[in-house]
Amino acid sequence: MVPSATDDQLEATLARFWGYRAFRPLQREAIEANLENRDSVVVLPTGGGKSLCFQMPALVRSVAGPGLVVSPLVSLMKDQVDGLLASGIPAAALNSSLTPDERRQTHDALDAGACRLLYVTPERLVGEGGESFRARLHRWGVQFVAVDEAHCISQWGHEFRPEYRQLARLREEFPELGVHAFTATATQQVRDDIASQLALREPEMLVGSFDRPNLVYRVLVRTGVKDQIQRVLDRHLGEAGIIYCVSRKEVEQLATWLKSSGHRALPYHAGLSDDTRRRHQEAFLEERADTMVATVAFGMGIDRSNIRYVIHAGSPRSLEHYQQESGRAGRDGLEAECVLFYSGADYARWRQMLEQSGELSDQARRLLRDIERYAGGTRCRHAVLVEYFGQAYTQDSCNACDWCLKELEPVTDSLTLAQKILSTVVRLGQNFGMGHVIDVLRGRTTEQVSRGSHQELSTFGLLADTPIAELRGYLDQLTQQELLQRTDGPYPVLQLTDTGVTVLKGQGLVELYRQPRPAPGQRRRRDRADPAAWEGVDRGLFEALRECRMEIARARGVPPYVVFHDNTLRDLARRRPTSPQELLQVYGIGARKADDFGPIVLRVIQEYEGHTDTDAAEPPQ
Repeated sequence: MVPSATDDQLEATLARFWGYRAFRPLQREAIEANLENRDSVVVLPTGGGKSLCFQMPALVRSVAGPGLVVSPLVSLMKDQVDGLLASGIPAAALNSSLTPDERRQTHDALDAGACRLLYVTPERLVGEGGESFRARLHRWGVQFVAVDEAHCISQWGHEFRPEYRQLARLREEFPELGVHAFTATATQQVRDDIASQLALREPEMLVGSFDRPNLVYRVLVRTGVKDQIQRVLDRHLGEAGIIYCVSRKEVEQLATWLKSSGHRALPYHAGLSDDTRRRHQEAFLEERADTMVATVAFGMGIDRSNIRYVIHAGSPRSLEHYQQESGRAGRDGLEAECVLFYSGADYARWRQMLEQSGELSDQARRLLRDIERYAGGTRCRHAVLVEYFGQAYTQDSCNACDWCLKELEPVTDSLTLAQKILSTVVRLGQNFGMGHVIDVLRGRTTEQVSRGSHQELSTFGLLADTPIAELRGYLDQLTQQELLQRTDGPYPVLQLTDTGVTVLKGQGLVELYRQPRPAPGQRRRRDRADPAAWEGVDRGLFEALRECRMEIARARGVPPYVVFHDNTLRDLARRRPTSPQELLQVYGIGARKADDFGPIVLRVIQEYEGHTDTDAAEPPQ
């Protein structure tokens, strides 16, 4: 390790610039690998502090020269640079958004050795003009290379950012530097691919826990999606959230409906102009909008910490995508809700889309089957996600998913119900898809039913009183339990497995579950916020500090979280500091922020204390 970076000095730097008193899991190990020029792949969950792992080494190295950070999005660079500058850390970005004067000023700062971190896009490094830019990097004395959002190299390298696949060129031109890859989500296969594509040398693999215990996962069969979404929003009035849709058309329709219903919602997709997308993203980050309705084009690098819900109005194409997208909720560590509304038609649609684009490989089919099994599964959601990424889940119950919260109820005589469904599949010759099987079971005389004379089957109408969504759930469960299987192709059909044949004969055990059928007018109560996170917090003071933060953010032209995260506001409203010295004990306030924002924060607290003598407020309902 660099002699100037002892453990004591690392901790002092952590407190001085970031206002934290202890490192999070694996941060210290990642920092040490960087300082010792050992290549690394660092996988930490969203909110796990990845950025600090490459920001601190640039600050504590005794040798002059910036750390180079490769980042995919201009907005992500801006947010990180703004945050670093607010904490007193000299940083800059070189990208297409800069004016010639701004670019010249940045070059001057780098020439003078006055910049500790430099953010660039992969195109800047390996695209047109990359050779001359890399020559400048040699002159500036770059100390290491950090590749952020490194999963792009493996998952989306070809269709999203092909330049990521060319970054191995840096190893050839800077053989003496350590190269470090950072991402929030990566299976073992993806981690190995990242290491290979970047030509890493015996990299240190630092993989944190994939579990996000503060996230509550729910999966429901999609019925009336607007009503279903509205029920989630009712539980999060005035709170921030993201709603993901598969298509641009769905984004526009949902955003229009939400706005007409009084919600501060905006659309975001690749079909909008660059300026419109930028304005909508800024409105969301600056808390002028609560809900972003988006395709997967939105979300990478979004650093708003107080997102309380993420809704998927349709199934994503893989569990990796779902982990990344749902993981944007609850970055502050407080409880947040992730709800997936799905239909069996989602997977047929994805197969068709991937086939049309030439991407329907065996790997793509496997990924679709994985997310399909997750949606139809009946076990702990946290366990399924953690085990998918190759880690053991040892808890008996997460108490944070629909399964462990007992929101699914067992079906009486599941074996008989399963036999009715399996028998129908057999009587249809195992040549039809889910929709037709449901039509027969419910006794619907459709054109296809009449054409095949399937209304004459003994199982026709056998489950006429069972709702369509519930029947679809049973078919998903029988598929997940491997009693049924779906064939591949654009029009998958249902077939019995050997286990399914055994169950049809009355042998073996089957357990089926369903969503509880609510009484007329019944609505799910809103879950209480995590009481521990709000213990001792004066809610009124918290809101006063939020207003103060917004004023500072607007004056500086930065998102509110660049000034303070919600966790810092809660700690302020809990501790109620009265002096600069006490301010430095607050979570997330280092020396620079104490100097810059301390006087106004202390004044807000003083004025609030002078106008109220109420006790600490209860946690929000």
